[in-house]
Amino acid sequence: MTTLRLILGDQLNPLHSWFTNTDRQVIYTLMEIRQETDYVLHHGQKILALFAAMRDFAQQLAQHGHRVHYLKIDDIDNKHALPANLNALLAYYQIAHFEYQLPDEWRLDQQLQGYCQSLPISHQVYDTEHFYTQRFEASQLFNSRPNWLMEMFYRRMRIKHAVLLDDKQKPNGGKWNFDHDNRKPWRGTPNIPPDKRLSHDHSQLWQDILTATVPSFGTVKAEDIRWPLNRSEALQQLDDFIQHGLPYFGDFQDAMTQHSWRLFHSLLSFALNSKMLNPREVVSKAESAWRNGQVPLEACEGFIRQILGWREYIRGVYWAKMPAYLEHNFFAHHRPLPTWFWTGETQMNCLASAIGQSLQNAYAHHIQRLMIIGNFGLLAGLSPIALHKWYLGIYIDAFEWVELPNTLGMSQFADAGFLATKPYVSSAAYIDRMSDYCKTCRYDKKLRVGENACPFNALYWDFLIRHHNKLSSNPRLALTYRNLDRLSINERTAITQQAALTLANLDNL
Repeated sequence: MTTLRLILGDQLNPLHSWFTNTDRQVIYTLMEIRQETDYVLHHGQKILALFAAMRDFAQQLAQHGHRVHYLKIDDIDNKHALPANLNALLAYYQIAHFEYQLPDEWRLDQQLQGYCQSLPISHQVYDTEHFYTQRFEASQLFNSRPNWLMEMFYRRMRIKHAVLLDDKQKPNGGKWNFDHDNRKPWRGTPNIPPDKRLSHDHSQLWQDILTATVPSFGTVKAEDIRWPLNRSEALQQLDDFIQHGLPYFGDFQDAMTQHSWRLFHSLLSFALNSKMLNPREVVSKAESAWRNGQVPLEACEGFIRQILGWREYIRGVYWAKMPAYLEHNFFAHHRPLPTWFWTGETQMNCLASAIGQSLQNAYAHHIQRLMIIGNFGLLAGLSPIALHKWYLGIYIDAFEWVELPNTLGMSQFADAGFLATKPYVSSAAYIDRMSDYCKTCRYDKKLRVGENACPFNALYWDFLIRHHNKLSSNPRLALTYRNLDRLSINERTAITQQAALTLANLDNL
């Protein structure tokens, strides 16, 4: 009986139990298809890196004796849709049984479930053997609670998986969370570690993608891909981060600077989300580095919280709330994205830097995504679904299960506070405190009104004024609204007028 096994582009895990034994009656298939490149407009680096990694994975399987049918983007028999390609392969190989691993995106899960319902042959679904949690484990934990607090989930995960615990099952260091210690700006020291990256030349693959007229945006240097393309390279990246980045990650994980696009961040999210790395080994190496005295506990805990806590928690939110989560728009924001989201050409230095590096590298770290780009999007009333599609397309590590709740929930508060306990908005003061962007900006960080006033300032107060009915009762905004109440009528009027002028002129800021 010949079996066909489907491997999706984010399922590049050579340690999966599927590959323990070699069976010539099993055929593995990977596909470069327009269905997946075109559902949102993607950064060219993302398409190129995923295709290159998929080809590398297929080559490794073949070298280990597995049978592989790989469909390239320009293959004449590529029908560019998952069901059509599967039907063709079932017929060509006279397949008697079909198998696939659980997709991490709702649309693919629905598509494959529907496809299998009409299959005339048997089929079986396998776990990806990647995550700490099952799809609905978080929803079972929180049950009917109106708000899901990540801290509760994170502590349960720490206990369940015995991470950073002493022999009495208490948190090492006496605290579960050292976030308060991890909010320092970077002022030039310590030195940023050198970027010990592997470089790949995939100019021919990029030319094939262009010839196939696959749409994309952003900067692509096909002769110099910086992302890991297999597990071996991902492990090198992990080791380099543990040695050079993690010791300082905690202190500066929220910091931003024009002098570095990554600072001390790991850049492991692409390898993790494509499953080259397993989160357990990442957490284990970080914890071992602390226990061996290589890194401070604060840095270790802050990093582990992102993996064992936030990453698993966000996935739980996604599977509990899809597909309705896509429709959330608490503030009824519908303004289109300014043109400079696609060019980076704005006079606001913080946004030019954050968006510019996103276009250049297909990457920005979480504070740039949340407190620069997302902050502006929320203050300006940009469409959350438009922002979602932009984030999903531009970032190398963005797959819908992790990106959607982060964008609509954490960044845009579109779910009315189900995920975040307050909107993450700020004036220029926060940006100036955590970065050096304001020092060389054309706008004045201290001014609320006037031609040279930083747009964040008037937009911040105008946002609070506009949404007073929805936000003033939020206990985490009580002090903010008391400060707003101290403003005179004339000051409020000037702010709303300045904000209206800014919103009418978004493309030219």
